Amino acid sequence: MHSGHACNVEEERYSERVYTIREGEMLELTCLVTGHPRPQIRWTKTAGSVSDRFQDSSVFNETLHIAKIQRHQGGRYYCKAENGLGSPAIKSIRVDVYYLDEPVVTVHQSIGEAKEQFYYERTVFLRCIANSNPPIRYSWFRGRDVLSQGSDKGVEIYEPFFTQLQGETKILKLKNLRPKDYANYSCIASVRNVCGIADRRVVFRLTNKTAPASIKLLVEDPIVVNPGQTVSLVCITTGGEPTPSLNWTLSSGSLPEKSLMKDGTLTLPAIASEDAGIYSCIASNNVGNPAKKSTTIIVRALKKGRFWITPDPYHNDDNIQIGREVKISCQVEATPPEELQFSWLKNGRPLRSSERMVITQTDPDISPGTTNLDIIDLKFTDFGTYTCVAALRGGAIPEISIDVNISSTTVPPNLTVPRGKSPMAVREGDTVELECLVSGKPKPIILWSRADKEAPMPDGSMQTETYDGVLRIVNVSREMSGSYRCQTSQYNGFNVKPREAVIELIVRYPPAVEPVWQEVRQGLGRTVSMNCRVLRAHPSRVLRYEWRLGSRLLHAGTFDSRDDTDYTVRNLAREGYGEYTCDIINEVGPGRCTFLVTGKAYPPEFYYDTYNPLWQNRPRVYGYKLQWTQMNPNAVDRIMVYRLGIRQTGKQRWWEQEIQVEGNIQKGELITHNLTELIRPEAYVVRLTPITRFGEGDSSTRVVTYSVPINPHLREFHCSFEEDPVCMFTQDKNDDFDWTRHSAATRDTKYTPNTGPSGDRSGSKQGFYMYIETSRPRKEGDTARLLSPTFNVALKSSYSISSPPAYCFSFYFHMFGKHIGTLNAFVKQKGQSTSEAGPVWSLSGNQGDRWRQAKISIHPTASFQVMFEGIRGPGIEGDIAIDDVTLEEGECPDPPSNPIRGAAAHSVSSIWPLSVTLFYTVFIGLR
Repeated sequence: MHSGHACNVEEERYSERVYTIREGEMLELTCLVTGHPRPQIRWTKTAGSVSDRFQDSSVFNETLHIAKIQRHQGGRYYCKAENGLGSPAIKSIRVDVYYLDEPVVTVHQSIGEAKEQFYYERTVFLRCIANSNPPIRYSWFRGRDVLSQGSDKGVEIYEPFFTQLQGETKILKLKNLRPKDYANYSCIASVRNVCGIADRRVVFRLTNKTAPASIKLLVEDPIVVNPGQTVSLVCITTGGEPTPSLNWTLSSGSLPEKSLMKDGTLTLPAIASEDAGIYSCIASNNVGNPAKKSTTIIVRALKKGRFWITPDPYHNDDNIQIGREVKISCQVEATPPEELQFSWLKNGRPLRSSERMVITQTDPDISPGTTNLDIIDLKFTDFGTYTCVAALRGGAIPEISIDVNISSTTVPPNLTVPRGKSPMAVREGDTVELECLVSGKPKPIILWSRADKEAPMPDGSMQTETYDGVLRIVNVSREMSGSYRCQTSQYNGFNVKPREAVIELIVRYPPAVEPVWQEVRQGLGRTVSMNCRVLRAHPSRVLRYEWRLGSRLLHAGTFDSRDDTDYTVRNLAREGYGEYTCDIINEVGPGRCTFLVTGKAYPPEFYYDTYNPLWQNRPRVYGYKLQWTQMNPNAVDRIMVYRLGIRQTGKQRWWEQEIQVEGNIQKGELITHNLTELIRPEAYVVRLTPITRFGEGDSSTRVVTYSVPINPHLREFHCSFEEDPVCMFTQDKNDDFDWTRHSAATRDTKYTPNTGPSGDRSGSKQGFYMYIETSRPRKEGDTARLLSPTFNVALKSSYSISSPPAYCFSFYFHMFGKHIGTLNAFVKQKGQSTSEAGPVWSLSGNQGDRWRQAKISIHPTASFQVMFEGIRGPGIEGDIAIDDVTLEEGECPDPPSNPIRGAAAHSVSSIWPLSVTLFYTVFIGLR
């Protein structure tokens, strides 16, 4: 069912249902669900509901709400209902979202025809673009005149074409502009008022001054600024008709939130490093291509100063020795790099480049921002502290100083793992410190990474730096087990071949098992098997298990090659009920499976779909037909009795009684108990508890509410047999065979040819109807009777026995085939037998391959049922079908005609000793 703001719901070919809605309106789809137990609902979409963020409260309800639906939310929606019995029920509907965006007109000159003035004696194109659903119909106007192909030799209109980025496009070509071509051009985009979407119009004024946009930036490129400064980017238009609009963009994403834009000027207050990038001013007036000019903002910055020492590369050892060459390298990250300048100090005093102390400001062979100090032929007097100072010209950014000590104790690094620190075995959840001892002077940065796989470190990065050689992991998990590599970096140390070591981390954890908890319901004397399985454990080789019932040890052992353990109770006794636990244990601890073995019966499930469950006993009391099925009745011992508890809502006191059960309850069997002496108009809470030899099972509770016991379906009762159970129609148990519910699309090859309908009354092959199948073993004269639910009659004070209330009883019938028998319709009042209720309508023989309608006015004085009787004719080509049964208050609108012979009033033998007068008419007409 659909509500909300649907524009249209239509049946396309192949019975596909299409729901049309305008963008921005509310979508509301309701899934009408029957079934017992009450099904659970789930809404999904063709592409999967993940892509469309349904409201969580909506996805699992019978009604799906989407407020302000957007175009991307169109598609096929599925309603899936499941109650654990049979296959899920699925229905779908296609939602088509309609929209029409504002059209945009752009003007272009033909390529290769540019002259000094933009629009003088040349060809121009007007392009109209819009997005829509359904497709657009375009029309062009010059002033008030419609432009069409062939109406003007100077005008050519192209067929629309579609582009993925721009949608539908319509082009108007003006060849060699004439004075009359300088005018107002209108492009009208129309979806023909579908969904009430009005046409959209855009106007472009074409003059001899029309020109594309041109702009100028009143700023330098690039702009180098210090952090915290306010930067203003000024963009002005230098041409364009109509006047262009200006906009600013940033190449790396959206503009900073703090930015301000006014009249083409973009202001960036208190600029920071993250605001750097390429800023572009774009001017557009829909003539030609937009004009674009850009400038780059560079924010000065200095960070991450590091150094490394390179011993003489022409010798094999890595030590620093007198008489050899030593190079000190210093690196920083600078923005802009060309403003970077270095200076060197020795023991705090400025150092200048000389023959033995060679200073190189930049080294093209290594990364930028690097300076080198080469000490050639190292002497004892060269030992000391060398300081590298990095600064940016201008002095607004604090400089970075890096100290490097060169002495006889300066030695290359060495890396070892302390004794007993590998492998490291820890319990899951603990904190662990992986340690690599690094010696040497100066001590380098230590780089940590995974050695056994391409996996990130615990902090999420692929590589982690530490300065003390210790990697600390908090709350270690089993996924962190493996090999970790510690490695010396060239940074802040010697530029030599890296030293490295590997530490093995073993995370020990107790067994993970399944099931963690499981309820097992079983009857006495039966076998119960329980299985506890190990999913993973470390260590995994030393595993043992213990089965217990409560605190009593039942069985213990160790694992061999298996990864699970079983325990079986062969003959379940009363003392065998309880909580069974299986502990699977390693040296870290146990993992536990728990099984609750119980003989509790499952809860009953109340049946809510009964027609006429409530009746009037006496003026002050009422009764209620309570119905339920039993969930999994054979899982435990036979249910011997139900304990029924009932209390008035708002009160505390319960009244209880027992409902005896004879024999075994079958799955799906409908159990009925009449509640009487309920005080009107009070509501009651009803609690139902199944009881077996084990004791009480799980209870179910529902509320019984009083309502006026007049059949609520009678005034609008209509049954088209589309759902099962067919509007609570039932088969007569005293006839020869049954009516069959079917659709033309699903009838099998046994279907008798040349007889029966080719679709339901509406003509749909998917629709359902009821029919009698007259093939063998049926024989001539066999009858099939179909009974409606019981309808109550409200005797108003104005009614009398001589003028009872009137109802119009109508239905469609199909009687086609050379062996057609007879179709009878009865009205059977309370207390009457089938033989006492004569037919109010009857027809025999072939009536043609078409549906016809019958209408009969009836005047019942007591609760009643309508009954259809099909009688088999002399052969197999005699299928009779009915559809669309209706009961409405009031006389049938057609005048009486064709009264059935001998259909006089029938006597009624019941607690209402009233005579019944039936007025009936037969209206047989073409559909």
